Amino acid sequence: MLVAQSMATRLGEGRKAQIITFGCQMNERDAETMRGLLVHMGYTMTDRTDEADLILFNTCSVRENPERKVYGRVGLLKELKAKKPWLKIGICGCMPQQRAERQRIAETLPHVDLVFGTMNIHQLPELLQRVEAGERVIEVWHEEGDVVEGLPVQRLNPFKAFVTVIYGCNEHCTYCIVPTTRGRERSRRPEAILAEIRELAAQGYREVTLLGQTVDAYGNDLGDVDFAGLLYQVNRVRGIGRIRFTTSHPKHITPRLIRALAENEKVCEHLHLPVQAGSNRTLKRMGRQYTREQYLELVARIREAVPGIAITTDLIVGFPGETEEDFQETLRLVEEVRFDGAFTFIYSPRIGTPATRFPMEQWVPEDVAKDRIYRLIDLQNRITLERNQALVGQEMEVLVEEESPKEPGKLVGRTRTNKIVVFPGDPSLVGQFAWVTVTGAQTFTLEGVLTHSRVAAAV
Repeated sequence: MLVAQSMATRLGEGRKAQIITFGCQMNERDAETMRGLLVHMGYTMTDRTDEADLILFNTCSVRENPERKVYGRVGLLKELKAKKPWLKIGICGCMPQQRAERQRIAETLPHVDLVFGTMNIHQLPELLQRVEAGERVIEVWHEEGDVVEGLPVQRLNPFKAFVTVIYGCNEHCTYCIVPTTRGRERSRRPEAILAEIRELAAQGYREVTLLGQTVDAYGNDLGDVDFAGLLYQVNRVRGIGRIRFTTSHPKHITPRLIRALAENEKVCEHLHLPVQAGSNRTLKRMGRQYTREQYLELVARIREAVPGIAITTDLIVGFPGETEEDFQETLRLVEEVRFDGAFTFIYSPRIGTPATRFPMEQWVPEDVAKDRIYRLIDLQNRITLERNQALVGQEMEVLVEEESPKEPGKLVGRTRTNKIVVFPGDPSLVGQFAWVTVTGAQTFTLEGVLTHSRVAAAV
């Protein structure tokens, strides 16, 4: 692949590039690849829009709000481009994968020079070469090709790394646009994943997060490995101290995977397990392929196998046809599970998804949906605070992530259960494992003190 890029290798010599990313960890990981490609081409990365010669908007389509932000911010660049006619502007990621959005970009943002999607990121050097030759390039692949290995990567975090293990999604949730924007599932070979993680360990990385739209479906298309087996293999990589993964689908949490969570000491005691709704009627309309009862039974089995595990989730309110009783069932499920945290959303219709075809009379009025989201957030925040308060007095391992941007003299770390802890400490601990005793709890953070200055080494 790099040989194919050789003609464009020094295209960015003396130029600066900026990537503005919206959306999930998969988009963040894509941005790391694009940064790697651009640096390989000679670009210098910048966070300042006014000094960039190339600006790429790496977009998200899961909800409407990020799309609106993209159109607003790109629209504002028309004036800057008039002052800097050499400035190149690109839109990539999930938005261009949708035909309607691609046409809208082409028609309403004529100052955009380059449009490409999630499946042809590896073409970026070639596409930029065409743009520099004076062509307006709109090239979006709709058929998944082979997984491309060996692309350069520039990560911003020096001790925590995202590692994609599977691309795409084969689920058919009626509200979700991801199968359209990311394509069908394509798993990387385990030997390629392990080689990448071993290299990360050699570079001093402490933690890896295995990524996939449906990460626990890993290997279904390979036949000779599954996600549990991959966890066992990654757990044996020396130098890596923590393993995380996201996002899981409940239907792929097998007994073997639960055993892997319990038996692999580097796999963190945190599971993000989207439930989306607590009503069987709504779950069926969402196409989630499990019932409320099955989800609750799954949570019970996970907690039995991994005591103290933190479970977080995604929840949608205002889905077409959701009644007040349906919503009350969601509240009751939240009370019963007692999630450590939740990402909560009002349903956002996505063009081309089956949910948009429900009769309009079934759609939940905006004021009703807003009232429900506020009630849900209030409930979850109360539960999160209570669960955090129960940790006061416990000693917990943290990976120290940074100096506190708000409290001088303090550090910010994250526990294995993905809780944020703020505590006094020396900046030399950043990037290290340390032990902290929790002294206080708020809804979104814990407070603590360093215990005997003990530092735990990665193994």
